[in-house]
Amino acid sequence: MFDSLDPTLIMLLAGGAALLALALAFWLALRDRRGSSEAEAQAQALAALTAEKMMAAQAELAGRLSQLAESQAAAQARLAQQMQAQERQLSKSVEDRLADVTRRIGETLDKSSTQATQSLTELKERLAVIDAAQKNITELSTQVVGLQDILSNKQARGAFGEVQLENLVQAVLPPNAYQFQAQIGDGKRVDCLLILPNPPGPIGIDAKFPLEGYRALQNAQDDVARNVARKALGASVLKHVRDIRDRYIVPGETADSALMFLPSEAIYAELHANLGDVVEQSYREKVWIVSPTTLMATLNTVRAVLKDARMREQAHIIQREVQLLGTDVGRLDERVEKLQTHFNQAGEDIRQIRISTEKVTKRAGRIEELQLGPAEETPLVPPPDRLAGE
Repeated sequence: MFDSLDPTLIMLLAGGAALLALALAFWLALRDRRGSSEAEAQAQALAALTAEKMMAAQAELAGRLSQLAESQAAAQARLAQQMQAQERQLSKSVEDRLADVTRRIGETLDKSSTQATQSLTELKERLAVIDAAQKNITELSTQVVGLQDILSNKQARGAFGEVQLENLVQAVLPPNAYQFQAQIGDGKRVDCLLILPNPPGPIGIDAKFPLEGYRALQNAQDDVARNVARKALGASVLKHVRDIRDRYIVPGETADSALMFLPSEAIYAELHANLGDVVEQSYREKVWIVSPTTLMATLNTVRAVLKDARMREQAHIIQREVQLLGTDVGRLDERVEKLQTHFNQAGEDIRQIRISTEKVTKRAGRIEELQLGPAEETPLVPPPDRLAGE
């Protein structure tokens, strides 16, 4: 409480106390020294004056204390109001913040839940795809193992090449343009015979698959072994080329060339990249080496040749049909001319009818304009126009 007192009031209290103490001391001194009535009177006067000042100071102190109490009470009331207002504002702010945080947390939880659900769904889908891919890989591995087993057998390799050849031919050419396992020459059978008109005549296709030589080339560890394997591969291909030349090129029965089908693009690329002399020798032997891709292009060319040959074979039929078409067009022109004559005659008849109609209309108008008198006085004389028309 004393910490909040006015400094002036504190000084007044201190001065009054000092004066009171000084007056008391002076009075005691005078009483001790003089002991006279005058001194006592002065002391009493001083004491009275001091007491009066003390009372005034106490009254002022009481007023100041009252004002201070009122000010402190008002300040405490204002502070209480401010505290209540701030408390209400803080409570509202806290409630708003809490509601906003609760809303954000709810939205975040909903979003997280949705994302988690979506992620789980995508994860399940991806796991399903992975399972399917793994299953396909397992099946493919089984098929690869089976294919390796097939290709390790020479007869199975030959059957594989023939099946691939048949699929390509059947996909491009019509059924009457080829024959599988056709017999030519003295009983030899070719894998496929393309039936073409002369020239060039039927062309034989034989499937060959020199896989051992190509595997040896791929498994070679150094340049020396690689060169040896490449020469062995070239010799194997040339042997197949000569066999095809001797067996499937029959003068007077087939064309003067044949096709050797390699069912492997890799072997075909190796021949053209590193065994160019083998390819050139096959050209000289009139045996054309083809891969699945180049065979497809060759078969498309054969189809175009067959179409052109059929067009030439049917040229006389087309010419006769064109002549008949010209005759029909001439007959149609004659009929159109006759129809035009009929139309012209009909137009003339219509014109004559219109002239007669106009005459009838004019005469009807004259009859309407005619004013008739009594019957006995009107002569029955036809109009001049009618006499002139008759």
